[in-house]
Amino acid sequence: MAATPLSPPLAASSSSSCSTSCSAAFTPHLPVISPKKTAFLSSPSSSLSLGGARLTALIFKKRTFSEDVGFGGVKCVTSNAPSALPKALLFDCDGVLVDTEKDGHRISFNETFAEYQLGVTWDVDLYGELLKIGGGKERMTAYFNKVGWPDNAPKVKEERKQFVASLHKRKTELFMALIEKKMLPLRPGVAKLIDQALGNGVKVAICSTSNEKAVFAVVLFLLGPERAKKIQIFAGDVVPRKKPDPAIYLLAAETLGIEPSSCVVVEDSAIGLAAAKAAGMKCIITKSGYTGYEDFLNADAVFDCIGDPPEERFDLAFCGGLLQKQCVN
Repeated sequence: MAATPLSPPLAASSSSSCSTSCSAAFTPHLPVISPKKTAFLSSPSSSLSLGGARLTALIFKKRTFSEDVGFGGVKCVTSNAPSALPKALLFDCDGVLVDTEKDGHRISFNETFAEYQLGVTWDVDLYGELLKIGGGKERMTAYFNKVGWPDNAPKVKEERKQFVASLHKRKTELFMALIEKKMLPLRPGVAKLIDQALGNGVKVAICSTSNEKAVFAVVLFLLGPERAKKIQIFAGDVVPRKKPDPAIYLLAAETLGIEPSSCVVVEDSAIGLAAAKAAGMKCIITKSGYTGYEDFLNADAVFDCIGDPPEERFDLAFCGGLLQKQCVN
């Protein structure tokens, strides 16, 4: 499949059902002032193309630590330097490429528990809580440590580790079967943004806490073999510490030969955001089914999805614009 070159900025549109929220990080040392005194700098040279709408300034919603003290004053403008693109786009997999958690991974975990006759079922709400723990093996271990290990589980710690590994292996097989049958679709705009990146010489990688085979299946079967051979995957146990630790993003930047500050990450969760920011990277959040309530105060931008035209939320030009953004107090 041929890569799609980056299209020029689109004309402004007055009919869009998109809702976006772009958040500049609030820091405690900033002066607390009245909302009426908050100033935003704008000029024709600072416009960006964002999902078909031309913005003359980057205006960011802000939150404070107390509802009764007003807003922190932050002025955000883009630099006057020529427009640049990121050196790399780094995507999380679950919740970003595909909204896999509720009807993909959760179902596969439960089918595995049933096969092993563990008497365990993770309902939708419980699984949402467990997602705060990065990694499937880590998730199961934490759950069993809290509620008690099944009667047919090993009693010795090292044997339990192998037991969890066998559960996770079977769960991955069941999940891959769902992906191969294309039971779960790509999220809107994912293929578009990846094609824009590849068509403009921007490196693309997937950085996920999920099993490498599962991530590869998502990339191969849903993005297709032509894209898959151009995308590098960092997943599972490739690093010893999982998100929110930045290790996986730092490994990706090092392997790709790119400075972290030249990378833009697309994530959907608070732990993914923490990992990206700790790595020194810009991070865009595209909320997924389980993460809409999470705190994304430190994200560089927050959207409900990437989006395809005519419902496009952002594009590669917007990602490049984030690298040029300057915020001063």
